[in-house]
Amino acid sequence: MKKKGSILSIKGQIVEVAFYDNPPRRYDLYVMEDDPKAVLEVYTSASAQSVYCLSLTQTHHFYKGADVINTEKTLTIPVGTHVLGRAMNVFGEPIDGKENFNFDESYSIFANNKNPENIVVSKETLETGVKIVDFFTPLLKGGKIGLFGGAGVGKTVLLTEIIHNISLKQKDSHVSVFSGIGERSREGQELYEALDETGVLSSVVLIYGEMSKNPAVRYRTGFAGVALAEHFRDVQKKNVLFFVDNMYRFAQAGYELGTLMSQIPSEGGYQPTLASDMAHIHERLYSTKESEVTTFETIYVPADDITDPGVQAVLPYLDARVVLSRWIYQEGRFPAINTLHSNSSALNPDIIGQEHYDTYLQTQALLKESVNLEKIASLIGESELSQENRIMFKRSQIIKNYMTQKFITASGEKLQKSTYVPLSSTIHDVKAILKGDYDIYLPQEFLYIQSLSDIKLP
Repeated sequence: MKKKGSILSIKGQIVEVAFYDNPPRRYDLYVMEDDPKAVLEVYTSASAQSVYCLSLTQTHHFYKGADVINTEKTLTIPVGTHVLGRAMNVFGEPIDGKENFNFDESYSIFANNKNPENIVVSKETLETGVKIVDFFTPLLKGGKIGLFGGAGVGKTVLLTEIIHNISLKQKDSHVSVFSGIGERSREGQELYEALDETGVLSSVVLIYGEMSKNPAVRYRTGFAGVALAEHFRDVQKKNVLFFVDNMYRFAQAGYELGTLMSQIPSEGGYQPTLASDMAHIHERLYSTKESEVTTFETIYVPADDITDPGVQAVLPYLDARVVLSRWIYQEGRFPAINTLHSNSSALNPDIIGQEHYDTYLQTQALLKESVNLEKIASLIGESELSQENRIMFKRSQIIKNYMTQKFITASGEKLQKSTYVPLSSTIHDVKAILKGDYDIYLPQEFLYIQSLSDIKLP
């Protein structure tokens, strides 16, 4: 009887369990005595003699008064090189139609062997092959970058291209972990197929808790993805690229669970533990002396309001912020990144080099000035601008169009050559545009080119 308990109440995915003698530890798993496949996870205390549990399976298995047994185990997932090229759910079950995973080597999703003395911060940048990202928001190796945007502005497409580009270039030295939290199952299927078709699936492991799953499963999918990254970093000593789509859905799942437990809401109606929830995820994603973990996150911006508390909770942990804009998307420039609202902590001459830094400052100054010129031109016409302002306005349009890029993972047809663009090529081209070497061309001619060498001579 010591490890037993009984169900007191069921509210959505939250099940209150009374324990008899020994109180359970947080994250312990309860199973139904008459149905071991029905699983509960201890989440938090409800009273002196009961706990709130997350129902990780469908709640129709449970009923008031049912006996449950504490397994004294936590949720674990299979790990090792055999999971690469595969897709699984939070229980370690295959969802790609292939054989079951071998659980001889498994890892708790809450394992955290943090050693502060072993944590390092790199001063090197990691190229993504996406011109606008590498030039305006360079990412540190072992850093974290967030892709912010509302619905349908291209966050997942951009993330998929970055996965492809880096995985292809770093195939021998890196493994990739993709954690899909609360997004459409169709997008997960498309990502799996795109990675398979482009030949990088063998170095990627995918774990999904799509939006059709209950909030407890979606919530724990984030932790499961982090656990995979931790194992590759700490046990196998591999460099890891960790991708999350979508971190806002992680916060949203916690919000749903907090509501069911009648927790007093914090700002914006979110759960009071929002800040600590984000900390539990992000503070495990660090680099060590032996291996690095570089993180890419998409963050959905509800109603295009970046001041939403669920969005703001992610910002303190990021080294770079990429903001996607709806009006740029509507103009047909992809990726639809607002360079004036995006930034990176790596924008330092000691990190990115003096040439890149100086070119970046000149470009940002030009783009900021073009905002005012665009307002004037829309009112009185571009022809009414002074000669100097017309030149500045045209160069800003050329740079905006030059930063557009075809994505191999989003193309409906096979592209003849790679869409990866080295940063050195981008810096060289932007300097040439700023000098006025291409003033004789129309801005439209710079749309979706890889480099200035693609421009046809007049």
